[in-house]
Amino acid sequence: MLDFARGPAFEAALAIMTFGIAWRLAGIFALARSVDRSEPRSRFSGLRGLRIILSRSWPRAEFRERVLEWDIVGYLFHIGYAVAFLGYAPHILLIRNLFGLRWPGLPGGIIAFAAGVSAASLLALLGHRLSSPVLRQLSNFDDYFTWLVTFAPLVTGLMAYYGIGADFQLMLGLHIFSADILFVWLPFGKLMHVILLVFSRGTTGAAYGRRGAPV
Repeated sequence: MLDFARGPAFEAALAIMTFGIAWRLAGIFALARSVDRSEPRSRFSGLRGLRIILSRSWPRAEFRERVLEWDIVGYLFHIGYAVAFLGYAPHILLIRNLFGLRWPGLPGGIIAFAAGVSAASLLALLGHRLSSPVLRQLSNFDDYFTWLVTFAPLVTGLMAYYGIGADFQLMLGLHIFSADILFVWLPFGKLMHVILLVFSRGTTGAAYGRRGAPV
């Protein structure tokens, strides 16, 4: 299991992810765009595009009372996930082997804490989705499967780290295999937002800036 997960399965997952991301980006850039012939009201629309990437990362005052706590939970999930992925020494070694980049790793206790916070936040977000009538109606297979493939590497990694469940090598194999599935799914589900977020918000901000709309 371990040899398969970190060998053929990992190589295939990287190939599918790379092709899928390239395919999605090529399709987006190839879309026909209407020409805006109106006179721009701002010469700094590009700067507006950069500004909206940051301004839309926090809820507007009108909605803050209702959504702020869940925005914070969402940030805890993302920050914890980033720390667990980018701060763990074996992950850094993998990145170095793939891209030649490296940086100092964090202590294992910090990594485990970050992964635990991220996993707990994901569980809270799932509970919120299931208990909210509106979110439950808006949710589809993509939402739940994306949650599952995001959650699985966290919980299997924690189980392997603490020696919970099956033999360590089996748990490590399950952890790597769950990451392989996440890589394969990334270009085709809502996980693709990690790539498209900057493009979509930047384009929206530039369009708003051209029209003189506040961002």
